[in-house]
Amino acid sequence: MLISLYQMQPVSGDAAANLAKIAQAAEAASDMGAELLVAPELALSGYGLTPDGFAEIAEGRDGEVIAALCDIAAEFDLAVCAGFPERDGTTVYNSSVLVRPDGSCEFYRKGHLYGDGERASFTPGAEVPHVFDLFGIRTGMLICYDVEFPEYVRTLALAGAELVLVPTALPRGEISRRVADMVVPTRAFENGVFLVYADLCGEEGSFAYAGRSVIVGPDGDELARAGTRETLLVAELDRTAYDDCRRQNPYLVDRRPGLYRIG
Repeated sequence: MLISLYQMQPVSGDAAANLAKIAQAAEAASDMGAELLVAPELALSGYGLTPDGFAEIAEGRDGEVIAALCDIAAEFDLAVCAGFPERDGTTVYNSSVLVRPDGSCEFYRKGHLYGDGERASFTPGAEVPHVFDLFGIRTGMLICYDVEFPEYVRTLALAGAELVLVPTALPRGEISRRVADMVVPTRAFENGVFLVYADLCGEEGSFAYAGRSVIVGPDGDELARAGTRETLLVAELDRTAYDDCRRQNPYLVDRRPGLYRIG
């Protein structure tokens, strides 16, 4: 399976402009034969809005933004994953959606909110992340800070996930860089999964993003890595190429949950 990752500089508060950027990336990815495009956290709105700004732009799962993403997926015959502010009644979530070319969708709400800004803007998701089929590959979604909690990635791996999609908005900084460079490859390795970590880039108001998006194999090696600018990455996912790695590191099989005291 050929997949693509769009490291994107968002247009703050302008869903139409962000959809146009994603459509352009989807066209390029499709021309290269990719079956999946992964865009960053809150790619459809930008990350740097106020709580009132997110509340104003947020839409439900049947809204125009999701419909437009479905049109992009159908036009370019590939699945698209992207982050958006989701409205459910009076509640707003930091969510991601996976739309397939046939119009079917999967949704996920961020479980671990980062910092005062996110906590003021969103309600944390309360559902366990689920695994779904994507062109024959068992797939799950997390968002940004979620991947820094090993239990969350392990939850997906134990449920059978082979591929984990992580739209993110990692801030620029030396400590943050360690997440992209060290934590993310470790999560892939310790769970034997492919992991796609798609960051925003550039600046948005007072926010500056790290970039450093990466596609990682189940052995922890980088299949493709971005720098700090807008980039379209492409990588081939070959599940059978990592059978020996999983045999040498059977972490999921050798677990002893009775020994672990996790609160």
